[in-house]
Amino acid sequence: MAYDEKAKERTMKYMKEKRDKLTLNLPLGDKERYRAFAESKGKSLTSLIMELLEKEMSNNANA
Repeated sequence: MAYDEKAKERTMKYMKEKRDKLTLNLPLGDKERYRAFAESKGKSLTSLIMELLEKEMSNNANA
């Protein structure tokens, strides 16, 4: 099945309705370092960031 304009529209609609977007401004080169580290852990950069934030929030809730 090809990725056509209808599929693109459905994806964009889903992203707008169900997902929040966060933009980070990083020093040049850091994004690739972070991505490589995440991949070394078998994760995407997004999933690693979310995991670390959730862990930190959980630790602070228990403090």
